[in-house]
Amino acid sequence: MTWDHVILNGEIVTPNEIYQANIYIKDGKISRISKEAFNGEAKEITDASGLYVLPGLIDTHVHSRDGGATHKEDFFHSTRAAAAGGITTIFEMPNSNPPINNKENFHKQVKNFQSKAHVNFGVWGICLGDLNMENLKELDELGVIGYKYFWGYAIDKNTFALIYNYEDGMENVIPPCNDGEVYQIFEEVAKTGKTISIHAENSDLINYLTKKMKRTGKADYETVLQSRPNIAESTTIQTGIEFAKATGARLHVLHISTAEGVELIRQAQAEGYPITGETCPHYLFLTNEDFDKVGTSMKVYPLIKRQEDQDALWKGILDGTISIVCSDHAPHTPEEKDGDLWNTPSGMCGVETLAPLMIHAAAEEKITLQHVAALLSENPAKQFGVYPQKGALQVGADADFTIVDMDKQATIEREKLHSKSKVTAYDGFQLNAAPVATIVNGTTIMKNGVVGDILAGKFIEANN
Repeated sequence: MTWDHVILNGEIVTPNEIYQANIYIKDGKISRISKEAFNGEAKEITDASGLYVLPGLIDTHVHSRDGGATHKEDFFHSTRAAAAGGITTIFEMPNSNPPINNKENFHKQVKNFQSKAHVNFGVWGICLGDLNMENLKELDELGVIGYKYFWGYAIDKNTFALIYNYEDGMENVIPPCNDGEVYQIFEEVAKTGKTISIHAENSDLINYLTKKMKRTGKADYETVLQSRPNIAESTTIQTGIEFAKATGARLHVLHISTAEGVELIRQAQAEGYPITGETCPHYLFLTNEDFDKVGTSMKVYPLIKRQEDQDALWKGILDGTISIVCSDHAPHTPEEKDGDLWNTPSGMCGVETLAPLMIHAAAEEKITLQHVAALLSENPAKQFGVYPQKGALQVGADADFTIVDMDKQATIEREKLHSKSKVTAYDGFQLNAAPVATIVNGTTIMKNGVVGDILAGKFIEANN
């Protein structure tokens, strides 16, 4: 037997166990996992002695800006950054140009992404209310991961960028959906059996409070935070939960930032409803107190909140209320982020720092490596219909692996990031562990921080 790739002597990590074994790869799949050595030659051998082998890590929430604002980022660079950070699969958000709103644009974007993919990818479908209600079924049949709805936000008709402060009479703008239209979206997505994911912020409340707080003439973080308080998130989550209960939709709440949001989801889960939530490293590693040091690099929506919110998010991870941690990778240029806090855009690079930060959290014993395998691999794969093709270390699964050195000291350096725009809130952050290899479909894409030129990524079609 000639194996394509053999990984020797690694500590295999799953959400349920850690054990030493060898992994044998053939035709991009896991062929054998065994503590015993098998005879035969191998085209590639990875010695993982002293290292931990996790099922390939997944980032479920990425905005690669491609097509559209490719001066900020594109799929080539975002997937290269993903590979550099130990991610083997990304799920691309649909508010691109063209948006993934119908069959034609789905095929355009998958073809576009496939030509640039260092890592595997799935795609989300976008919900635009009456504008594409009739297209949701065909997107399901094409294999979208799920559906994204930007609750309460208007969308630019030309670029499909979000418009955060909508006013009546704006030209070339798709207005926010009313609650009746949102309810219908839930009904239609429920018919597919896939997940509807919501950006949970109450835009009417935010618009009112933003105007009120701007009249103070202040632009410090505390003032801006008062324009987007915790209740802006919790009221939308509560409405989403009630709509999900009434329609039978599977609801996933994106980038949870508040203690109230965690508790609402915990209560819904206790009642037996299929409602899940995610959070991001910026909510787990930063608070409002960090703004004076970090500046507008940390401006994201929802805003980073207070210490008590961060504590609740970690608790939600440990008790299983929060099942996924993702990046919400949303780059902007340094020039765009260098300005007044009210007017600079929200978002930063994150796909390259997601896994290193969560692995660092395991080194610091806030969580375990088994939590990392669950939060960034098995849970998202199961939730979005790609398990056990992805997210599993078992015979027959795709040969995606993230290899981790729990003794490696490293530093996040802004200028060394692989994205086009390198805006990050973590410049200078000291890591006490890090990924040292990224293997995609059996092929080593990153080794010791160096990313090769192989475009090994493939499109993943999700099932219900």
